[in-house]
Amino acid sequence: MRIKIGIILSFILILSCKEKITEEVKKETEVEIVPFLPFQKIPLKNLASFKEVSENWKVAGSVFADRSKKNSLSSEEGTGILVNNPQKGMNGNLFTTFEHGDIELEFDVMMPKESNSGIYFQGRYEVQLFDSWGIKKPKASDLGGIYQRWDSIRGKGKEGYDGIAPKTNAAKAPGLWQHFKIIFHAPKFDADGTKTKNAWFEEIWLNGVLVQENAELTGPTRAAAFQDEQPMGHLMIQGDHGPMALKNFRYKLYGNKGVKLSDMTMVEYENTSVELPMLDSLTPLRELKTDSISASMVSGERSQRILKYNGKMEIPDSGDYLFDFKVNGAGGLLLIDKDTVVNFDGDYNLDSLGLGKIALQKGTVPFTLVYNKHRPWTNGFSLEVEGPEIQKHALQAAMSLALSAGPAEAIMVEGFNEPIAQRSFFMHDGIKRTHCISVGTPEEIHYAYDLEKGSLLQVWSGDFLDATPMWHSRGPKQLGVPAGFTVSFDGSPEFANLQGENSAWPKDVSEDSNIKQLGYEFDQNRYPFFLYQIDGATILDKMIPSKTLRMLHRSIEIDGTKEVWHKVATGNSITKLPDGSYIVNDESYYIDFSDSLELEPVIRNSNGSDELLVKVPSGKQLVEYSIIW
Repeated sequence: MRIKIGIILSFILILSCKEKITEEVKKETEVEIVPFLPFQKIPLKNLASFKEVSENWKVAGSVFADRSKKNSLSSEEGTGILVNNPQKGMNGNLFTTFEHGDIELEFDVMMPKESNSGIYFQGRYEVQLFDSWGIKKPKASDLGGIYQRWDSIRGKGKEGYDGIAPKTNAAKAPGLWQHFKIIFHAPKFDADGTKTKNAWFEEIWLNGVLVQENAELTGPTRAAAFQDEQPMGHLMIQGDHGPMALKNFRYKLYGNKGVKLSDMTMVEYENTSVELPMLDSLTPLRELKTDSISASMVSGERSQRILKYNGKMEIPDSGDYLFDFKVNGAGGLLLIDKDTVVNFDGDYNLDSLGLGKIALQKGTVPFTLVYNKHRPWTNGFSLEVEGPEIQKHALQAAMSLALSAGPAEAIMVEGFNEPIAQRSFFMHDGIKRTHCISVGTPEEIHYAYDLEKGSLLQVWSGDFLDATPMWHSRGPKQLGVPAGFTVSFDGSPEFANLQGENSAWPKDVSEDSNIKQLGYEFDQNRYPFFLYQIDGATILDKMIPSKTLRMLHRSIEIDGTKEVWHKVATGNSITKLPDGSYIVNDESYYIDFSDSLELEPVIRNSNGSDELLVKVPSGKQLVEYSIIW
């Protein structure tokens, strides 16, 4: 569902969560909680992980790409970064020493201005690496695209075919690190070597945005190292086009095995308690054998039930297994043998962390899954697992979560031809902010602002806001969710009185009683500006998007009798570049003052983080800069 909307105020329903383990399911061993099973890494202390390395490749400690100069990439000595700087006679491709079939691969890439490269899975299927910043309608040749195949017999102008453009352009500005997550499946062959299934990219994520999904490959793409297709092959990184840098390579290799469930029974009980009762004290409504686990087995409409599944898990190989159990407004437990792997005894939602890692031996092991549907109006659970060379996959039936997972389409705030302001709650660094406003613009450059703290939270581009958590059903979460790929900021107050350059920055406005929020107003073009008062000084804070680039221009007017400090940015690292701009937080974004600031910013380290500060003297002052990503 797509809704065209103006300013809407929403409220929240706060749900409480309780945790309690019943006597029936006491833990006998401690189960580790982790977000994922470990990846293998490609170490970049040297080039030992690659075959027959040509001189255009080296390992470096840091790199810099001047965003104003074409194909400009410089580096400094050290380790951890793979650098390609092709020259005439030195432009060889790079192959890993390991081979892969099905693989999940993550890495970071830095593309200089107008540079072009690619990474080839099995040396055959290219994901394009390209400086695509500012491109409105991406093609297969843009960053995250699957490059076209090539056949000269097709005729002039028709040689290229079967390329797949990314769904959206999620490319950052040149010289910034960009993150890829890719799940690739190799072609499948029968015993005679005949191909039975094409290779495909299950997912390609760029900077947190899904840009490719279930993209099928009919054969090797242009400039592949091999024109045949095989079950296994080496990763290849293109070295004969433009310069670029890569780091943080990690991967998982997958086979065709999976965990299976068998010999299952289901017992259903009537129950209205949020916390699990002793099941032995309840009278079963029914008991039956089943070949699947599903919330759809609950009998009756708007009923309150407990489903208890007992059965066996068939474990294909010994090793660590990670289980991900989710419930929708309900409770539950997952036990494997004598271990409580996930404990959801109470009231939980789909975004609750339900992970449990456990070491299992090859063979069969008993399990118990308990699902407590204690609310009549919600339904649904899922259970997924990953293991040694086993991709994460579902164990529940397909309909188990589909009954109440949400609307068929997201409810989007869109369709505006002037700036729009939407009040909502907003998640920032895992904390729910309650006094927030998201501002959308026709230029498709958007931002979220915390009115209570006086701080910019996130900027993003593309679609504006997913209002599903606010407007679907009762909207209990009351959250606005950015629809594009985001860059996040520190989120602490951005204006303060400091005793000096070394004074600690306040974490909250409550630490400074002289700060007052005066609300916000709109200018003649409907752009909001935010008003503050600090120790007698008035502050007017306005942000205007670029009409052509992914850039937000910030203009701050300050008028007072005392100096005021403004915190421009906080990050793991902040570095001033040769062109006078600043690069923040491990190359997440740029701050560009463009010679408009007569006041010299200060970089300081505070509590392990770098801060970029501007000391604004008394009188009427103007601070201007652009945020570029």
